[in-house]
Parts: sequence; structure tokens; C-alpha cells
Amino acid sequence: MVTGVQMLAFMGVVLLAAMAPGPDFVIVTRHAAISGRRAGMATGLGIASGVFAWAVVAAFGVASLLAASAVAFTAVKLVGAVYLAYLGVKALVSAWRRGQTVHTEVKATTVRPLVAYRQGLLTNLLNPKCAVFFVALMPQFLSTSPHWSDTLLLSALAVVVTAVWFTVLANIVGALRAFFTSKRVRRVLDTVTGTILVALGIRIALD
Repeated sequence: MVTGVQMLAFMGVVLLAAMAPGPDFVIVTRHAAISGRRAGMATGLGIASGVFAWAVVAAFGVASLLAASAVAFTAVKLVGAVYLAYLGVKALVSAWRRGQTVHTEVKATTVRPLVAYRQGLLTNLLNPKCAVFFVALMPQFLSTSPHWSDTLLLSALAVVVTAVWFTVLANIVGALRAFFTSKRVRRVLDTVTGTILVALGIRIALD
């Protein structure tokens, strides 16, 4: 049985991991800034869904196969790197557009919540470091033969912590949407987030 102290410690570790700058942080910030808090929260829920999947498969030892297999790890890593680079290039293309009004630029790149959710889910699932993280983390809080309820509890806690953090982030950034969607700031935002996503993709591919 997982104790209250263990649950708090687990939640603290997951929160620190969620708050660390990375692909998840960048994509939530971008969608919240450009498409509003609903898109940002949908992205966060997608990421939380990916976290739930990784937590469950790690608890049952499935993710350890990915972490132990060089071929599988490399395959997921490269697909994830390409996906991040793709999102980054899209942002850079938006930044380089010329001769359009602010309204047209915003409308052209605003994403629907369902699309934002899917992008958040894929960004998380295609990051093999998440598998490694939960493979290392889950056994520290579970017995050698854990009951399914303990596994489900920790997985649910990981989802709640992740969803709450990214909901807060999306609302903070979304509240400043008018600032971020001004023509000059928007171009800078697209350039910065696009460059970061491409750089993260390259870093994941080479790591």
C-alpha cells in the first residue's frame, strides 16, 4: 500500500519534471499564447494523457523494454525528433510570413482544442525520455509485486499533477494573449518557439 508520504513525494517529483523546460512546456506556452487558454489547456490534457500511458506501462515493466532496447529507443527518439522539428518549422514559417494582417496571421495558425490535445499527446508519447523517467521513478514507490490499485493510484496522481500544472500555465499565458498576438510580438514568439522546438528535436535525435 502506498503511504501518504510516498504519494506526496511522488507528486513532488512529477511536478518538478513537468515544470522543467522542454517540449511539453514549449508547446503548451505556444498554443496558449496564440490560440488561447482553451487550446493551451487541451494541450496540457494531451500531455497528461501521455504521462498516464507512460506511468502505466512503466509500472508493468513494458516501458523498461523500450529503455533497454537500443533499436526501439532510437526509433521512438527519431520519430519524436522529427515531429518536434516539424512543429518548429511550422512556427518558423509563420514567423517569416509577410504582407498579411494581424487578424489573418492569427486566424491562419490558431489551433482547435482537439488538434492541440493531439499535439500534446504525441509530443509526450514520442519523447522516450518520459519512458526512462517513469521506469526509474515508479519502482521507487511500488513494491516488487505491486497491486494494480497502487499502480493506478500513482498513475492517476501523475496525471492530476501534470494536468494542474499545465492548466495553470495555460491560463497565465492565455491571459496575456492580446499581448502575444500583436504583430511584432507574435513574430518574435513564433521565431523563438519554433527555434526551440527545432533545437529540441535535434538535441533528442543526437542525444
